Amino acid sequence: MDVALPIFLLAAFVVVVATCARRYGLSAPLLLTALGAAASFLPLVPHPFEVEPEIILLGFLPPLLFGAASNTSLIDLRRERRQILSLSVLLVLFTAFGVALVVWKLLDIPFAAAVALGGVVAPPDAVAATAVARRIGLPRRVVSVLEGESLFNDATALVTVNTAKGLIAGGAGAATVLTAGRDFLWASLGGALIGYLAYRLVSLVWRYVTDAVPSVAISFLSPWVAYLPAEEVHASGVIAAVVCGVALGHSAPVIQTAQARVSERLNWVSMTFLLENMVFLLIGLQTRTIVDEVRDSDPGLAETSLIALAVLATVMLLRPIWLLGLASVSRVMGWTNTTLTGKESAIASWAGMRGVVTLAAASLLPTDTPHRQSMVFIALTVTVGTLVIQGYSLGWVARRLNLHGPDPREDALQTAQLMQATVTAGAERLDQELDDGEHEVPEEVVTALRNQGSRRANLAWERLGNNDVSVETPGDAYRRLRAAMLDAERCKVLRLRDKGVMDHEVLNAVMDNLDVEESMITRYQTANAEASDRLLLTPEERQFGCEHLAAAPLAIDPLTPQGCADCLREGLTWVHLRLCLQCGNVGCCDSSVGRHASKHFEQHGHPVMRSFEPGEAWRWCFVDDRLG
Repeated sequence: MDVALPIFLLAAFVVVVATCARRYGLSAPLLLTALGAAASFLPLVPHPFEVEPEIILLGFLPPLLFGAASNTSLIDLRRERRQILSLSVLLVLFTAFGVALVVWKLLDIPFAAAVALGGVVAPPDAVAATAVARRIGLPRRVVSVLEGESLFNDATALVTVNTAKGLIAGGAGAATVLTAGRDFLWASLGGALIGYLAYRLVSLVWRYVTDAVPSVAISFLSPWVAYLPAEEVHASGVIAAVVCGVALGHSAPVIQTAQARVSERLNWVSMTFLLENMVFLLIGLQTRTIVDEVRDSDPGLAETSLIALAVLATVMLLRPIWLLGLASVSRVMGWTNTTLTGKESAIASWAGMRGVVTLAAASLLPTDTPHRQSMVFIALTVTVGTLVIQGYSLGWVARRLNLHGPDPREDALQTAQLMQATVTAGAERLDQELDDGEHEVPEEVVTALRNQGSRRANLAWERLGNNDVSVETPGDAYRRLRAAMLDAERCKVLRLRDKGVMDHEVLNAVMDNLDVEESMITRYQTANAEASDRLLLTPEERQFGCEHLAAAPLAIDPLTPQGCADCLREGLTWVHLRLCLQCGNVGCCDSSVGRHASKHFEQHGHPVMRSFEPGEAWRWCFVDDRLG
């Protein structure tokens, strides 16, 4: 009970605070750190409160990095590789040595020890930066770069710290510097190699283990399958876990079953939610212990606090210098396609919140390191300072720079395009299967399959348009009625369960099917696009070489501005309106009863239409099924 009760209380506190933070739109990392720091001075909290660095580096870091890596796009990493490499390696080294110069002068310690502290405070946290960035709605490319940076910068920082520790122990001779450089290279390349080998091993096992439960269990073991062997041979376990996670996430749709992927995604979300919020609470709870240690050491709390503030200012200044300087050089050199824009660089330069890795790395400093207590206090000050100052002001800076996340309607438009493409591919495959003629398929089955595909595509398109709440779309009607049916079906299952007339496993299987269908309906209901003042356009590069879109005008005078001419004549109600860009005919969408826009194309062959909904200007080619 001496161990179980504190763990339970910590976990329960994390769940309550993080849930409240989500409900009220607050930052859970910042709130947990602040509450933890305040609680550390309460008599109920054990004193001293210390967390073994191995617990963080072995218990928390591998699954957190692996979970983040497995949800990171390999395509995005490849596209932004130059920017990510610049931030995760070069900027970390730039910050480490910049901080080292300041600490070397102010704290009067060996330069190798100063470099070690620089490596400790150099990497922004993998959780804090992206969590805050997503919450306030930064541009997607900025979030992708920050995610890629935070995945790899911990490895650079930890290798720098370990290299500096070797220099502290062995002196700063030329031979030692060469050895340190060799170790740095091996840690990076060796970690990547071991991570790739771990990916190959796990993917091989996954191909033969198709059951969802053991497949998810293997996924939970994967971070340590990569991390532990790499650390054993003195390579970077962080790089190994990240490489393994990115590769497995990219390959999972091919080598895993659909049921295993769904189960794994849900389990990993819950696991990372608890772990990533727990680490920030642990940061705060160590505040009193670290402060007391510095108070009792030389040079004392007051002087160390001033030095810590100087290091905090240095850390916060070096990142904008690097990013904005790189953006300026890139513009001069014409590298505009490989770097962030000036505004994007500005907001990324302010997204440098530090986290638990900084404190864990500080705890790894040898006990005989000069002014070790002061260095740990400086790491705490930088961590809390960046979390509070940059974390709370990042949204304000983004608004001042007029930077925001993608318009939800843009996501809805891309979703509709992708869903239409997949439904078309499915329909073509259905035609192929029917042409083979191996099995005679009843016509009602074929009709049901085609209707199901059309309904899925129409549900996606219905998220666009004016979304008048007084008008119920066919998709809304389907979800409302099907939800009522599912509720009745579930009540019937529960009544049969309570009577004990059905086997428990049979009841669970039926209930699982009902839950899956209801979860899909709920997801559609919560994914409605939000209104925006911006005109919804589709960039010209999304035409994918369509000659019809290239030749079509952007606008044309409508023949019937009041609505769909055929619906008005037939007394029907439309859902959304489409404008033919060749003759100006206004027709209704495929979710409408009349489907007059598609019928107009079938009758007259006019290839391109445009949305005739307020605030929308996207176009669609009926011939090539292209958005543009």
